[in-house]
Amino acid sequence: MEPFTCFMASGFEFRSYIDELYSNDYQKCQEAMICLKNAVIGSNKQKASVVSQGIVPRLITLLTDETVPLELRCDAGIVIGSLAKGANDQVRQLILYGTIHVLLQLIMKKNSEKQLVEICLRALRSIYQYRYAPTDVLHSNNGTLTYLIADLASPSSSIECQSCIANILVPICHSYIEQMLLCQAGAIPLLARLITSNHLVLQTPALKCLASMCFTNRAVSDIVCSTNYDDEMIPDILTRLTSRSQPVEVQLTAARCLTYLHRSGSLGSNDPRIEFKTLPCLARLCTEEFDEDTRATAAETLAYLAEIDSDLQRLAAISNHLINSLNSLLQCTSALPRQGAFRCFASLGANDEDIRKRIIEMDGLMEEVLAGLGDHCPEVRLAAVRCLHSLSRSVQQLRTTFQDHSVWRPLMALLTGQPTNELLTVVTSTICNLLLEFSPAKEPMLESGAVEMLCELTRNQDPALRLNGSWALMNMAFQAEQHVKTKIINTLGTDRIFQLLADSDTRVIMKTLGLLRNLLSNTLHIDSIMSEHSEKVMQAVNLVLDSQHPSEVKEQALCIIGNIGAGAQATDYVMEDENTLRKLGEFLTNKDTKLQAGARFAIGNLIRKNDITAPARRNRLKELGILSRLEESRRQELFGTHVYDEITSLIREFDYMT
Repeated sequence: MEPFTCFMASGFEFRSYIDELYSNDYQKCQEAMICLKNAVIGSNKQKASVVSQGIVPRLITLLTDETVPLELRCDAGIVIGSLAKGANDQVRQLILYGTIHVLLQLIMKKNSEKQLVEICLRALRSIYQYRYAPTDVLHSNNGTLTYLIADLASPSSSIECQSCIANILVPICHSYIEQMLLCQAGAIPLLARLITSNHLVLQTPALKCLASMCFTNRAVSDIVCSTNYDDEMIPDILTRLTSRSQPVEVQLTAARCLTYLHRSGSLGSNDPRIEFKTLPCLARLCTEEFDEDTRATAAETLAYLAEIDSDLQRLAAISNHLINSLNSLLQCTSALPRQGAFRCFASLGANDEDIRKRIIEMDGLMEEVLAGLGDHCPEVRLAAVRCLHSLSRSVQQLRTTFQDHSVWRPLMALLTGQPTNELLTVVTSTICNLLLEFSPAKEPMLESGAVEMLCELTRNQDPALRLNGSWALMNMAFQAEQHVKTKIINTLGTDRIFQLLADSDTRVIMKTLGLLRNLLSNTLHIDSIMSEHSEKVMQAVNLVLDSQHPSEVKEQALCIIGNIGAGAQATDYVMEDENTLRKLGEFLTNKDTKLQAGARFAIGNLIRKNDITAPARRNRLKELGILSRLEESRRQELFGTHVYDEITSLIREFDYMT
């Protein structure tokens, strides 16, 4: 056999020590175990040697054999615990050897020595610091979590034992099912007790676990908000823990818990514990007096807290010089602070034009954002695009700052290669804004292949990307020149339009109808497009009108018919489609006001054009009962004066015919 490297460093050969480790003489085995224990502590290289040489099964055997002296069993557990602090490959091997099951069996065994149980818990805690550690092992047996929480983490247990269990619980409650199972096992009362502890080793993991349990889980969050410990409600305990007198990590994690309680819907944005405690605490932790990791996490958490609430965004923007603090975070060289700053800027500027102006006027801000778009870290790139997307909601900035920096170029560059769907979604959302009719970036983007890229995007399997593709094309077509519209419809193709109108996502259908509506505007453009695509367009409109879609979707289809009716020659395509005309009549007396309004708009465009064919059109519509339905709807008197006058005006058009 080859020499065993961890012993060679001490001048011993592998054979003698490996034999002694497998010896039935427990004294010799103990001496070899001590040497092994000393060798692996703090050395990943030595840990790797132990794992690769196949020593782990022997360690497990010694650990689980009740005939082996306790001291030797404990040392075997300590070595396993040391290996569990090694590199990824070593820990993966430990898991493959079934170490987690072995440790749990010893922990759950009623007559196990306390010393051995604590050693096994420490090893288990180390393994579960790795994301790939299987959480189902702990959740598969309902009794496991209950025993850990109720028995081993009871107040009578040692601080070390309670700390281990609190740390083990943190990574096993990320999914909804895991959160609920942990809740059912009695974790919340345990965590309520631990977060009030004077021991930081208990407080910190308990707060982290509580935060994980509440994240996007309204059911758990409601239970947390209604639970008290020592006559104090958990939200009030958490609020107290955000005080400056608490350790920084406690302040930050307590604020995260309150943030998740708010975002889950259990605490309102106007709750004083959110407005006057959580938000100011996070803003304060973003200042330069704290270390980079604290500031980065605080910025990310604050971004999430204020992400969807404009009142919190305005309050945060004036709290503790936050915008200046975030700008200084961008000067950090590491990724996390820059990511947190970009995310927070994106959140602050989501709805308020004044805040966007303050952000974008920060010295060098746009240069930092553009640099972020090319950052080597994917998370920073994504956060920078989110920031840009938020700022792109400003009409003024699209015309000025965005144009000055040619923002569209690096954005389009992000679409090359193999970007993630999440990055693609945010980039294309920003492109949607850049393609609005008042944006100077629209023309150069068209010249750079935006039409082809967006048409391809509508074929993506991700509904969000199909939505952005159709949305951006809709914006591009608005008040566009005829050559642009022709390029869009020829590149996209009428078959693809049909597919988009049959999409499972209603939002995609709405934007596709909006695209058709924008394409079919301007009399010359309408006639040109309909002369080539009339059959497919009318089929597409009827597909929507005959469907079970909501009224707002059908209303868009009716508006398209109205647009076609406004064309100089395209009106005939509507008049020749009896199905469409009958639908217009039915919708006039429909109970839904949106369908009534859409039908009136379409009919108005068909009968108000005073050309040579107008009398024939009015006669045809009268034969189909359109006039009588208009009179019937006027008699219903279920609407205001404005609609009544509109209907009366349409009836008079028919009277003019006679």
